[in-house]
Amino acid sequence: MTTTDLEARIQRLEDRQAIVDVVISYATSIDRGDWATYATLFTDPVHIDFSEAGLPAADLPRDAFTGFAQQALETWSARQHLSPNHQVTFDATDPDRAVCHSYMYAQHHAKDAAAPYIMRGSYDNHMVRTADGWRIERLVRHLSWVEGDPTPA
Repeated sequence: MTTTDLEARIQRLEDRQAIVDVVISYATSIDRGDWATYATLFTDPVHIDFSEAGLPAADLPRDAFTGFAQQALETWSARQHLSPNHQVTFDATDPDRAVCHSYMYAQHHAKDAAAPYIMRGSYDNHMVRTADGWRIERLVRHLSWVEGDPTPA
């Protein structure tokens, strides 16, 4: 943005922080098992593309995706999802759209497992401003590498 309009520059900074907060809440709500908060982070429906992990990309009702995540992740006795390196790019023609690229480091621990299941990669968080704030309308997960068994013991 190349503008001298102070109000517009401040709005862009506030929008960037709000977007990053949503992306971080994605990770922290999983770890806390706070599925009510997790659901609020998405539009309804939401486009999910986890095809690099073998799940076909699809438009899903928000509650269906939240239920899927809850069912899959609560099988682990502990989870830690880190979400660093946020790069927010605003749409040049629509100030209510942006993409936040972020790294992903996700550890999953099962009580009796020999080792944790660890995923490393990144996300493309396609964001849209709604009446309730910024929300993820399209989520694409890119896997760089994984370690361990993806099924809890």
